[in-house]
Amino acid sequence: MDNVVLADSEGAIETRGIEPVPDEERHGRVRELFPTWVAANISVLLLTMGAALVVFNALNFWQVLIVAACAALASFGMVGVLSVSGKWGGAPGAMLSRATFGVRGNLFPGAILWVARFGWETINAVTGAYAVLTVLDLLFGIKSNNVLIVITLFVFVACTFLVSGMGRKALNVCNKWSTYLFGIFSVLVLGYLIANMDWDEVFSKPAGTTAMMITGIGTIAAGGISWVPTGPDFTRYLPHAASGKKIVGATISGAGLVMVPMVLMGAVMAVATPGLAEAPDPVSFLGDILPTWLAVPYLVTAIVGMLLINSLSMYSAGFTAQTMGVKLPRAMAVSINAVISLVGGLLLMLVAKSFLSSFITFLILLAVSFSAWIGVYAVDMARRRARAVRYDPEGLMDTGRTSRYWYVGGFCWQAMTAWTIALIAGICFTKCDWFTGPLASTFIGKYGLSWAATIAISALLMAVLPAPRESASPDADADADAAGAQRESAAA
Repeated sequence: MDNVVLADSEGAIETRGIEPVPDEERHGRVRELFPTWVAANISVLLLTMGAALVVFNALNFWQVLIVAACAALASFGMVGVLSVSGKWGGAPGAMLSRATFGVRGNLFPGAILWVARFGWETINAVTGAYAVLTVLDLLFGIKSNNVLIVITLFVFVACTFLVSGMGRKALNVCNKWSTYLFGIFSVLVLGYLIANMDWDEVFSKPAGTTAMMITGIGTIAAGGISWVPTGPDFTRYLPHAASGKKIVGATISGAGLVMVPMVLMGAVMAVATPGLAEAPDPVSFLGDILPTWLAVPYLVTAIVGMLLINSLSMYSAGFTAQTMGVKLPRAMAVSINAVISLVGGLLLMLVAKSFLSSFITFLILLAVSFSAWIGVYAVDMARRRARAVRYDPEGLMDTGRTSRYWYVGGFCWQAMTAWTIALIAGICFTKCDWFTGPLASTFIGKYGLSWAATIAISALLMAVLPAPRESASPDADADADAAGAQRESAAA
């Protein structure tokens, strides 16, 4: 047993699964979150999304700046706030969610989050593969073909799987160095753009409408929203005394440091290359805008960043699979995601006609599907803090009738009701290339606020419905439980 603990806390390979982390193993530090969320946003897709704000939303430079800043603050603000529950319970977000929805009820939102995670991993894998293909073309003149696409995508997914299987400690080390490298080359790219762009043309672009700004915030924020349920995964090794405010600050600052400048750079590049946002390949444009000596190392660091993004995603997806009752070790559960990413990536690269339209549609649906969970979980967190009620480790692991979170038949009907109604309402407000909801013509639909409405509806319903009553935990020490929760609330 001692050897297992040592491997979990000190080794490079993490063997711990979904079980809550004991207090004696919580040696994490809040500052480790900063490079984690920097690395989670190192994606050239942000450049393409920034360009889309100019080409599709008709926004100018200053509007794009406001949109990027608001999107980073809103989305990763939620990530940071809900991540605090990770240090309260010492467990992944998908596991803590059992306390909110019930040990059986948690399977339903968990299934949707798991499927949505497949899509996000597929998008990142495809972008990473395109980046590799672009580097091969720039360095060696090797043109893309179907065989090369298959090989490149397979190698990228395989590398992602290997890194994600190494666990939290290895990911923290990789995140730290990728942050340094990406920061250096981003500064070089920014310097090149400053020296070579026609800034009169950039700043002379007329302003777009307020509606397009609001819609743009939702589009850019969707990526951050998808990280909310997995935020606790990266704080579960933090001690109870870790500052909640510092957790939120490290999360927002780490994400914003990358999101804002990359979205802005994409917007600036769109002025010189208006076809950027409509390109079937979201990466190759960098070879046209930047000189080879700069484009290649920048793409290489971006490839590493996208690999880390997918590694973080697969790391959390393994936990989600286990909480859904998949009787597999976390590494095997992660391998399922890797296979699905490979198959989905091949379909997107070889069959789909438009990468960007598929990507934007996916983001819209992603934000709505995650938002219903966010509202319910946030209200449950607030109640736990107000009542000084800690998460029960034994109750989280127990999926039978004796679980503290059995509620009624394994379901928390209040949480399930709020989640279901909000999800249906959010879909009704949604408009994308694949379908148009019956309420898409309303103010919420026109302004792209279906994700915000979904959060508000789920939170409001959860708040007005009777507070759920957990089953008694015979082995819990109520006095120690309350005292510990009060200390955590003070730290938060």
